[in-house]
Amino acid sequence: MKDQREIVVDVNHVTIRFNKANQKIDNLKEYFIKLVKHELMFQEFLAIKDVSFQVHKGEAWGLIGTNGSGKSTILKAVSGIIKPYEGNISIKGSIAPLIELGAGFDGNLTARENIFLNGCLLGHSQKYMEEHFSEIVDFAELWDFLDSPIKNYSSGMRARLGFAIATMVKPDIFIVDEVLAVGDYKFRMKCEKRMEDMLKGGTTLLFVSHSIDEVKRLCDHALWLNKGKLIQMGEVNEVCEAYMEGIGAVQKTDK
Repeated sequence: MKDQREIVVDVNHVTIRFNKANQKIDNLKEYFIKLVKHELMFQEFLAIKDVSFQVHKGEAWGLIGTNGSGKSTILKAVSGIIKPYEGNISIKGSIAPLIELGAGFDGNLTARENIFLNGCLLGHSQKYMEEHFSEIVDFAELWDFLDSPIKNYSSGMRARLGFAIATMVKPDIFIVDEVLAVGDYKFRMKCEKRMEDMLKGGTTLLFVSHSIDEVKRLCDHALWLNKGKLIQMGEVNEVCEAYMEGIGAVQKTDK
């Protein structure tokens, strides 16, 4: 029987290609000199190789895999930050991506100023941000540092502020890539609770974490990537167990 639930993310035979220099360059000046003189040789690198999957409304998908497997790349493509070399991605609904720590922040501005800057980038009016300002700062627990420049913040403080802004409005699709790893345990649990509430409200979640336990707690589905290839997808416990078995087999082979 065909699944009648609404598809909100449709990744269809996506390949993502990057060009990387195939020679070691010691400094930026040398890089640009070679680039201008057309002396710089590039090698094609496929970060994602013919990946397809569909996500239905209200589902929570955990993307798992070792470093360099393509998890962040596919999330950036879904967010519209990078475009596929081949294939296409269809999105239905609003997206709030929390992918790179500090993205959208100006380090020379205070937290107060950055809240309004980020609100503007997300398409919200100043009046709207003023109405939700206290809610954001309360969640981020940053009242004592509100008028300090972001550049003086720790990575954990920036993560708290970024998460509070991104989840202020309940988006249709929320994308989180490893940024919560820098926060303390208490705040991570606070973020998990908010994401659970968002899921209950119908938000769809795409989540990257190196913590398999965290993926199992939050997600009902998982997708395993390795070197840009889709290895397995489906029910979260089944995929996570296969991934852990696969990692264990590789470690035994390396010994």
